[in-house]
Amino acid sequence: MEICGNPRSLTEGSTAEPAACYTAAMRELLDADSVSRGLRRVAGEIVERARGVEGLVLVGVRRGGIPVARELARWLKELEGHDIPVGSVDITLYRDDAATALPNPRIGPSEIPCALEGRHVVLVDDVVFTGRTVRAAIDALMDYGRPRRIELAAVVDRGGRELPMQPDYVVKTLEVGRDTRVDVIEDGAGLHAFVQPMSAPSVPLGEST
Repeated sequence: MEICGNPRSLTEGSTAEPAACYTAAMRELLDADSVSRGLRRVAGEIVERARGVEGLVLVGVRRGGIPVARELARWLKELEGHDIPVGSVDITLYRDDAATALPNPRIGPSEIPCALEGRHVVLVDDVVFTGRTVRAAIDALMDYGRPRRIELAAVVDRGGRELPMQPDYVVKTLEVGRDTRVDVIEDGAGLHAFVQPMSAPSVPLGEST
């Protein structure tokens, strides 16, 4: 059974992605209100820990981290009254399996809004799984300067780590089996997190690793 809605992702600045379908196998882990409240809490934690937002830059991991970073920036502005620079980083060529798993890689642009030297960078992704995407993203960021600090924020930490990479800020933490996928998607109501079998069709934002 499929229930078609209008989920979309904000990939490379696009605001219109092909519609996807919610399937009966999908279980909603976080609805839009829960994600929004969670990101507001994360924004408050960032401000409290850093004692403000001076020097702060948000960088979303393409693709799933981009809309999450934008929503987090919105909450930070509401709390502190300042626009926070938001960029994106493509990790395709920094993956440790790039030579074998990606014979024809789809490489997107990295858009870093300012020099990162000495800045406080919060790397933003939708789902943290093995830690390999995070490692690749950090390697990519270092090509743009040496930040004073790099932290990691995510909507969902699903466990299953293969590398010692842990989020500093997270909306939801849970353990799910490797035969299960966690997807974060965006529709007209906002961002949602779903759990579904690994064999199910992908939704637009995909899942990080």
